Amino acid sequence: MLTAVLKTYLRPYRRNVVIVLVLLLIQSITNLYLPTLNADLINNGVAKGDINYIWKIGAIMLAASALIMGASVLLAFLSSRVSMAFGRDLRGAVFSAVEGFSARELNQFGAPSLITRNTNDVQQVQMVLFMGLTMMLGAPITGIGAVIMALRTNVKLSGLLLIAVPIMGVLIWTLLRRIVPLFRVMQQKIDRINLVLREQISGVRVIRAFVKTRFEEARFAETSEDLMQTTLGVTRTFAVMFPVLMLILNLSSVAVIWFGGKLVDSGQMPIGNLTAFLAYIMQILGSVMMAVMMSLMIPRAAASAERIKEVLDTPSSVVDTSTPKSPATKTGLLEFRDVEFRYPGAEHPVLSDISFTAQPGKVTAIVGSTGSGKSTLLNLVPRFIDVTSGEVLLDGLNVQEQSLEGIWSDIGLVPQRSFLFGGTIAENLRYGDPQATDDQLWAALTIAQATDFVSELPEKLEARVAQGGTNFSGGQRQRLSIARAIVKNPRLYILDDSFSALDYTTDSNLRAALAEASSNATVIIVAQRVSTILGADQIIVLDAGKIVGIGRHHELMTSCQTYKEIVLSQLSPEEAA
Repeated sequence: MLTAVLKTYLRPYRRNVVIVLVLLLIQSITNLYLPTLNADLINNGVAKGDINYIWKIGAIMLAASALIMGASVLLAFLSSRVSMAFGRDLRGAVFSAVEGFSARELNQFGAPSLITRNTNDVQQVQMVLFMGLTMMLGAPITGIGAVIMALRTNVKLSGLLLIAVPIMGVLIWTLLRRIVPLFRVMQQKIDRINLVLREQISGVRVIRAFVKTRFEEARFAETSEDLMQTTLGVTRTFAVMFPVLMLILNLSSVAVIWFGGKLVDSGQMPIGNLTAFLAYIMQILGSVMMAVMMSLMIPRAAASAERIKEVLDTPSSVVDTSTPKSPATKTGLLEFRDVEFRYPGAEHPVLSDISFTAQPGKVTAIVGSTGSGKSTLLNLVPRFIDVTSGEVLLDGLNVQEQSLEGIWSDIGLVPQRSFLFGGTIAENLRYGDPQATDDQLWAALTIAQATDFVSELPEKLEARVAQGGTNFSGGQRQRLSIARAIVKNPRLYILDDSFSALDYTTDSNLRAALAEASSNATVIIVAQRVSTILGADQIIVLDAGKIVGIGRHHELMTSCQTYKEIVLSQLSPEEAA
């Protein structure tokens, strides 16, 4: 999985990767050449007192060192550039995939997991790529080259490698068997801690209102402790591994000096060759150490790559058609024909036998008890989810035959949970139309009954909006969300319980102003408050996912018992009449 991700997203940077490989080759060959030069310096220069030879070899060694330094600097620069660009592209790909998900896929992964996958998981893969370009690719070149040079220097001493390297290999294999599963568990527990933290930040008012601060602190501490214990398991393994590897490295050095000293003493080996052999042993075991470090990083990166690939390979259940059609005329006419929707594997459908028509210039209201399927019905129009049977037609054409952007451009949506983006009020309103003038923004605010509080702000349209609009009240956020939809001037308004936080006077004034502004558009309103929809041209009553009544208020009061019960639960008989 890691290889597939790297192969796909490294393709644009193949030239830089080739240059990195060339630099690694130059660096490794020069590093291997230096101990030989040092041996020649000792054997033929220092031992014989040849000053000219010492200067000559010293100059070559200085030039080789400068070459290594230059190659290292350029190598680090290119590796950083490639790995950072790779991370940028991979994050962009994950973000684009998530942007294309329907509500079904978003619920399948969950927001905390998607955030972790696009931040921590991408960072793990990016880091292993950087370390791989700077260390892992150079380790085998240096290791194999050092083995060849050590054999050329002295075959007898090279027998020590047959003892040290297998011991290190067995140790690494044993510890990796323990570490690899822990990395997958760690990423899952990071997801969990993100989930708990998001819940506590989003629900801080509820937590305080129910005096659950201590309980939530304990819950977070428990989640954090769980992650800590898993991380400690990995850290303890590292704590055992590196001292043991260093012990093997140092014992190998002692053995080389011990046996090499005897060979030097007997005249079978020049002292310069002993220093060169010791350098090659260090390079071999150093390469093994680098391989160990990478082998510890790769499993975690592989687990992260698997999670990233899972997002990238998950197709959206809502797919844009490859041959989009456009309606002959765009008026905002909306029609449902025998629509059914059920979640995969569900025994019963959420919606069934839904058929109605919403006419342009008319207000269609949808009411029903909690869980009756009102919001699900609305989500079918902009194709946040797709019907499992039946058709949803916009301007006489099935929405599945139209392009997603074409559908969205005709819809002004005000969701149930009013959401504002960080920035200014003007930037949020221009989300509906980037070219809107200030006059158009103020006109939309006037219709949405938001002029009063916006005009009182010192910066007015340039007033700052906190993330999610948390520096405004619920009613103010709803009015700004409605104004954003009005700025778009759509053919179809979808208002999902968008008046719930407004007082009755503001609600009434807003609906009156909106009716005048949207006289040629189709307006669909979902409302819990019956007074909001009494004057609607058409009221659709949902119960358990089915339509149990369609008509105007006075008609439904006599023909639909469900509607009558809803109305009388909120209004007196005199008000209802």
